Amino acid sequence: MRAPSVRPLRLVATLLVAGAVVTLFSWPQLFGLQRALVLSQVVAFRALTGIALCAAAALFALVAWRTKTWSIAAGLAVVCGIAGIASGAVLVGRGTAAASSVRGEMTVAAWNTQGGAVTPASIARLVSDVGADIVSLPETDEVAAEAVVDLLALEGYAVTAYTTHGETGYSEIPTSVLIADHLGAYQVDERAGTTPGLPSVVLMPTDGTGPTIVAAHPFPPLPWQMSAWRDGLDWVADQCASPDVIVAGDLNATVDHLWGLGDGDGLIGSCKDASLEVGTAGVGTWPASAPPWLASPIDHVLIGPAWIVRGASVVTSFDDAGSDHRPVVAVLDRR
Repeated sequence: MRAPSVRPLRLVATLLVAGAVVTLFSWPQLFGLQRALVLSQVVAFRALTGIALCAAAALFALVAWRTKTWSIAAGLAVVCGIAGIASGAVLVGRGTAAASSVRGEMTVAAWNTQGGAVTPASIARLVSDVGADIVSLPETDEVAAEAVVDLLALEGYAVTAYTTHGETGYSEIPTSVLIADHLGAYQVDERAGTTPGLPSVVLMPTDGTGPTIVAAHPFPPLPWQMSAWRDGLDWVADQCASPDVIVAGDLNATVDHLWGLGDGDGLIGSCKDASLEVGTAGVGTWPASAPPWLASPIDHVLIGPAWIVRGASVVTSFDDAGSDHRPVVAVLDRR
C-alpha cells in the first residue's frame, strides 16, 4: 500500500492552523480570549479586521493564480475570505440602523467629551435636542457641568450636575452626570467604589423610587493596563446586579469584550445593551473621525431587567464638536 502523500497532509495542517488563527482574530470568544492582549485590540475594530481578512484572501487568491502552489494558497484564500465575510456579517447582524425618533419614559445619553474638548454649549444642545433625562459625561469636569446646568436653565430645563474624581478625590479626567430634577434628588453611593484608573460613579435616589444611575468609564485596554481594564469591566458587571439600574458611559469595550460577563440573559451582569436590543450596536462611536461603519462601538447605555428599550442611536451630528467620541442615546420604558 502506498504511503499517504505529504502534500495533502501539509495542506490540511496549514488550513487547520490558518483557520484557528483567523478565528482567533474574528471570534476570540470561542476560545475565551476576547479580553486577552492583542486579540482585544483587534476585535475592537471588527470592520477593519473583516477588511484585512478579505484583503488577505484576495492576496492569497492572486498567489494561487500565479504560482504552482495553488492548493495551499487557494485554501488560505478561502479560509481568510470566509472569516472576513463572517466578521462583517456579525457587525451587520448587531445592527447598523439609522437613528429613529421614538418616545419613552426615560431618555439616556452618554458622551465622552475628551477632557473638555466639547464646549458646554454643545453638551447643552445635545441634551435639549434629544430631551435627555440622564446624561453621562466622562472626561467632563464640574466647571463645564455647572455651565451646562446654567445654559439649560435658560431654556427652562432643570437638571442637577454630579461630578466624581475617583477614589483619590482628584483626577485630571473626572466624570460628570446630569440628572433631570423631575427624577428627584440623588446622592453618590460611596460604598460602590469606582473603576480603577478612571472614575466612575453610582448615584442612588434619596427617596428610593428612581433608577440606580451608573456613569461608567473603565480604563482603556492599553497593553500595560490590561488588568485595570478587566477590573473596570468586572466593576460594571457588579453594578448590573440591580434590576432597576441604568449604566451609561464610555466602557472602552465593544459587545465582543463584554461577552462572558453576563448572568443568564444579561450581556454584562444582568444588564442588556440598549443598542444591541434594537439593532444599532454595529454603529461605531470612536474615533469620531472614522466613518460610523468603521469606528469602534465602545460607548453604551446598559439597562437592568426592569427596563425595556424603545430606541437607541449613535448621534453623528456632533462629529465636529471637538470630541473623539460620538454620543449614544437610548429611549427607555419601565417594563
